[in-house]
Amino acid sequence: MEDLSIQNVNLEKSENLERHRTEGFSSSDALVVRRGAPFKISLQLKGRPFNPRTDTIRIKVMLGRLYVIMPVTYSQKKVSSSQWKAYIDPECLNLQNPSIFICSPASASVGCYKFQLCVFTHDQQQKCAFGKFILLCNPWCPEDAVYIPFEDQREEYVQNDSGLLFMGTHMNPVSRPWSFDLYEPDVLETCLNLLQISPQHQKNRRVDYLNRNNPVYISRVVSAMINCEDDRGVLKGNWSSDFKQGVNPSMWTGSGDILKQWAQTGYSPVKYGQCWVFAAVMCTVMRVLGIPCRVVTNFNSAHDTNNNLLIEEYYTETGQKLNNSKDSIWNFHIWVECWMSRRDLGSGMDGWQVLDPTPQERSGGVFCCGPAPVKAIKDRRIDLLYDVPFVYAEVNAAVHTIVVSQGRVISLSKDTERVGSLICTKAIGFSRLQNITGDYKYVKSKREIFKTHSFSSGPSEGVQVFLNLDKAPVAGEPITFTVKVINKQKVNKMMKVHLNAQAKEYNHRPSEELKTFWETHGVIQLAPMEVKVLNQQILPAQYKDVMGDKMINLAVVLQDTASQEHALASEEFNIASPELTIKIADEDSAVPNKEQVATVSFTNPYSHPVSGVLTVAGAGLIQGKVQFRVEQRITFTPTTVGTKMLQASLSLTNFSPTIRGFKMVSINNA
Repeated sequence: MEDLSIQNVNLEKSENLERHRTEGFSSSDALVVRRGAPFKISLQLKGRPFNPRTDTIRIKVMLGRLYVIMPVTYSQKKVSSSQWKAYIDPECLNLQNPSIFICSPASASVGCYKFQLCVFTHDQQQKCAFGKFILLCNPWCPEDAVYIPFEDQREEYVQNDSGLLFMGTHMNPVSRPWSFDLYEPDVLETCLNLLQISPQHQKNRRVDYLNRNNPVYISRVVSAMINCEDDRGVLKGNWSSDFKQGVNPSMWTGSGDILKQWAQTGYSPVKYGQCWVFAAVMCTVMRVLGIPCRVVTNFNSAHDTNNNLLIEEYYTETGQKLNNSKDSIWNFHIWVECWMSRRDLGSGMDGWQVLDPTPQERSGGVFCCGPAPVKAIKDRRIDLLYDVPFVYAEVNAAVHTIVVSQGRVISLSKDTERVGSLICTKAIGFSRLQNITGDYKYVKSKREIFKTHSFSSGPSEGVQVFLNLDKAPVAGEPITFTVKVINKQKVNKMMKVHLNAQAKEYNHRPSEELKTFWETHGVIQLAPMEVKVLNQQILPAQYKDVMGDKMINLAVVLQDTASQEHALASEEFNIASPELTIKIADEDSAVPNKEQVATVSFTNPYSHPVSGVLTVAGAGLIQGKVQFRVEQRITFTPTTVGTKMLQASLSLTNFSPTIRGFKMVSINNA
């Protein structure tokens, strides 16, 4: 009889992908599996059948130059979970097509593996076959350092390929749809290549491969590689208003375009990113690698350059904010959290870890940040790795607001509540905000939504002033607000009133180009102990140039003409843009490969006609992006089952805001 030979190795893709929850990655030419769980391969033999008594099988698994050789046994007996193992189930042994189960340790390194399978016959002849597989972290495996205990968390933080980023201000958060594009062609390969071209891998491949068993190490490498400051990273940051050499960060709608452009240009930095782009792309990479990840927004995020937990803001006596401080407060700053155990720190620090790929400060000589345990930030464990003091300041720094006149301080007040006023992420399974402020800090009693700063230069506290917006500002409507003045003394007072509105960027100081766009001045009389309310409004025509991602700093300064006491109140806010509405015909009947019809509509709230370009995109729904001159009816054909995001953006001609909208679509089995 002809001796046996190996005709083929069947990677049993459909079964393995389903078992390992990696179906979406099936476009890869390699098998994609998760560590700590067995996957099946089947041999197709030619010649005589396999003889368990005289034939033996050995498998060599290789990651770079690292390798392990294991015998194939006939028992699933528990061996150490830290070792590779391979076995044949004797109860279902097919001698002509034997199936072998390979199980990696729950702490195996992430990467693209090759394997060599050798059959030794009774006369020691060797028959070999080769294959490859990609190994990811496994949040479903209790022994894996990234194990997260609930299925809805794994669906949201590992498998969900779309989400929401929260921007704006704490009193008026704006949700921006984002497509993480986990399952788009070549995204998986690009995420793995990111590890390959990192400085750590280029410096010492063996050490890098060994360290890739640890999500702490992986997350730190990825945090540095998302920005390009120290390496061939993905994104170049740009916080100016000049984006001619690339793409305005506000125009990106998903991670796939960015990662593909990076790979296709030989890993040249993609221009440009700001904090939400850096964070969203990092979220894609971490989810692809199997590490649970979510995007987090910190409203009123402090950047404390001198590490004194104090941010100083300066105003003139007429309410203009000044650029006098190196410290700053961003109206919002966005980072990611990744879920992992911290065996390097002890079990009390397990769980969510802050990682920030936006290049702000160096950590260990490199522009990266984290992983800093959220629990350590809450408990001010600034002795722990990594970067806990920096993140602690971002959510806890105090604010000194100083009014100056002719170089002299005439008023000062301290606010310990403003920084980190709201920390949030997308809710599990719902398109809404989840407040996680209490995870980062011990939250005091509920403070006023519109924080008021009141000052006086003497112990008498002669006058107090409060500034309140009547409602969250909406594009096309007047911004209405009230100034409440309280005379706390039993004497008449004459007060000068200065009101000032400035345009500013979300991430820093008032914009030099726009400066003050609205102001008013006057005088009021206050009787003893009188309370006076002034109603004010800023009309749409007055704020028309302060739209889109711009913020407004509104301040009121009162001056007692007799005592020269000053009082200041201020608020920073955004103007909510209108949204696109997306409706889908026969929404419940959406199935793969069947054309669907959607209608995108826009109600113009402005006092003038608008025109622009409508862009529609949706991973798993539309190949690439489709652009129209403002049209309404579109068609799309779903390709895969699951919940998908259809998003649309309208770029208006000669007008700054981009109008956005999204619709979640459930694609069912046919």
